[in-house]
Amino acid sequence: MIDDYRSLLARHQWLENGLCWIVVQPLSEEINLDDLLWRLNNGRDPEQRTLANPIEPDADSDGPVIFVFEGEGAWGFLNFDHGITTPDPFLAELSKGSRLWMTTWHFKGGDTLLYAAGGQIRARHIDYVFGGRPVENGDPSVLADFRAMLTTLDQEDFRGKRSAAFAFIEAASTVGIESECLEAEEASVVVLDNFTA
Repeated sequence: MIDDYRSLLARHQWLENGLCWIVVQPLSEEINLDDLLWRLNNGRDPEQRTLANPIEPDADSDGPVIFVFEGEGAWGFLNFDHGITTPDPFLAELSKGSRLWMTTWHFKGGDTLLYAAGGQIRARHIDYVFGGRPVENGDPSVLADFRAMLTTLDQEDFRGKRSAAFAFIEAASTVGIESECLEAEEASVVVLDNFTA
């Protein structure tokens, strides 16, 4: 699976400049996509929009533009607006009644992999791409499979480390990023117009 994401990043190199990828897996059927988007947009329904070229900055956008991906009982939210990290309180809110994974990075580093559940941040791995000494917080067993993936990669394999984060999240949640969606013309996106970082 790491090699699949290597191919995706090679094809869409702009993703390596910065992104925030969040996957939420509700533990109850009562929590649906609309509920999660409402939480992510700070208690307001976000705007749904069709963009001719969604990877180009949208001058009319009042907030982050999000691609939504669906898996088996889970949803992924991709924001590639310079790797802005979703604040911990939002992630905690999104994880209420759910399991949540997030990875983020930007061109200056700042890479993080995070796991939250039940309204709390449970584990975090910081500086896994460029950092010589990554920092981990929380329950180390939660991210053990991710650490094992990293040990198979060379220290300078930055694309491989980013690919490992995507692969780890997909293996845990069933939600992955599909290249075709990133290439679509007239793509459906969500604009978070009440988001505050």
